[in-house]
Amino acid sequence: MRITLGRAAAILTLVAAVAGIVWAVLPEPVAVDTAVVARGRFVAMVEEDGKARIRERYVVAAPLAGRLARVPLKAGDRVTAEQTITIIMPAYAPLLDLRSRREAEERLGAARAALDRVRATVERSQAEAGQAQKELARTRTLLERGVASAQALERAELAMRVADRDLRAAEFQRDAAEHEFAQAKALLARYEQPAEGPAETWHVTAPVSGVLLKVAQESETAVQPGAAIVEIGDPLDLEIVVDVLSTDAVEIRPNAAVTIVNWGGPGALEGRVRRIEPAAFTKVSTLGVEEQRVNVLVSPPSAWSGLGDGYQVDAQITVFARDDAVILPTGALFRRDDTWNVFVIVDGRAETRTVTLLRRSGRVAAIAGGVEPGERVIVYPADRVATGIRVKAR
Repeated sequence: MRITLGRAAAILTLVAAVAGIVWAVLPEPVAVDTAVVARGRFVAMVEEDGKARIRERYVVAAPLAGRLARVPLKAGDRVTAEQTITIIMPAYAPLLDLRSRREAEERLGAARAALDRVRATVERSQAEAGQAQKELARTRTLLERGVASAQALERAELAMRVADRDLRAAEFQRDAAEHEFAQAKALLARYEQPAEGPAETWHVTAPVSGVLLKVAQESETAVQPGAAIVEIGDPLDLEIVVDVLSTDAVEIRPNAAVTIVNWGGPGALEGRVRRIEPAAFTKVSTLGVEEQRVNVLVSPPSAWSGLGDGYQVDAQITVFARDDAVILPTGALFRRDDTWNVFVIVDGRAETRTVTLLRRSGRVAAIAGGVEPGERVIVYPADRVATGIRVKAR
């Protein structure tokens, strides 16, 4: 059959129409976000906020009760060991109401009367002792003349000893009564006249050299034993405490590298884990969930200038590192049954690959097998993405 120009044009028109129909029927490629699988150093970190604090703090407390003088020092002042911080003086006498004052005056009168009574007893005992001594001397004289008997001398000596003991007992009672009278008199005297002589004072001194971190009690006041007065520490002796989840603390090892960011200065600071505390504690998160957390102590970085006690920082603690690792975004991973999978773009279509996950950290993950560096994977695949579906990168 002879193909004319008209027939050729009709055939071309038919083919174009069929291709247009097929193109219209085919689904549009799904727009997806993509990322390239890379090879490099992978570091897994535990990221938590922490705060700087002075490692050794000394709280100076009142050793005894009394009246604390005003502390002349301010927070930030430097002190040396054994330097006097303030003094503690005797407390003021408590106020007496009318009834208590009357009772004190009556006790003073009773003590005066008891003292007079005991003094009279002493005088009587002195008289009896003098009489017994005279009787003893007379009996001895009579015994020498042969008028008195030895038995009479023994009775005279016994009477002398008894009188002497009674006199000593009366003198002791007089001393006790004098003390009680003086005590009752002193109770009223301290309200009526000033105390004699200077008041006794106790000097509160600094146990170590350092800087005052806090003045707990600045003004003059009455204090009890153990009341905090000031806190002393060395601002150069800093450490950083980071509370992490107990599940993360299991992987942290002493001397692990720590990167300190968002500390207020330029760049990042480098530190090392000094200690992981052995006991956890319960902490309620911002969402109201109880969490078991562990304090991780970080040695101060080499260039800590600008940090101070209680300053907030963000710490990144290294728990795993590997060089020459295959890295891709964690958003590309999804679970299917018991395996981890990704969608790889091959010739414009999505292809499912099963991968071996080595470790995840934040937004990236290390893969042990399943993809190769340079391949492009789909990040956060939508429900429309499936094996064989045409896709296009946004």
